[in-house]
Amino acid sequence: MNPEILISILSLAGTLCGSIIGCMAANRLSNYRIGQLEEKVDKHNHLVERMVIVEQSTKSAHHRIDEIREEIDNHEN
Repeated sequence: MNPEILISILSLAGTLCGSIIGCMAANRLSNYRIGQLEEKVDKHNHLVERMVIVEQSTKSAHHRIDEIREEIDNHEN
């Protein structure tokens, strides 16, 4: 076999292997980063759910305070 052809084939094989390994590494990094973002989104969603509960509780507390104030005003008059 001609040495130039052999060198060309080996160069092609090396380039293909390097490209495949590079793509796999980039894919692994992208998957890791997507996983981290998913965790952050889950934490954020849980925070939003908890804030809705807090807002409902606050509204309820404000209604109770208003009722107590009305009772106090009624007893003073």
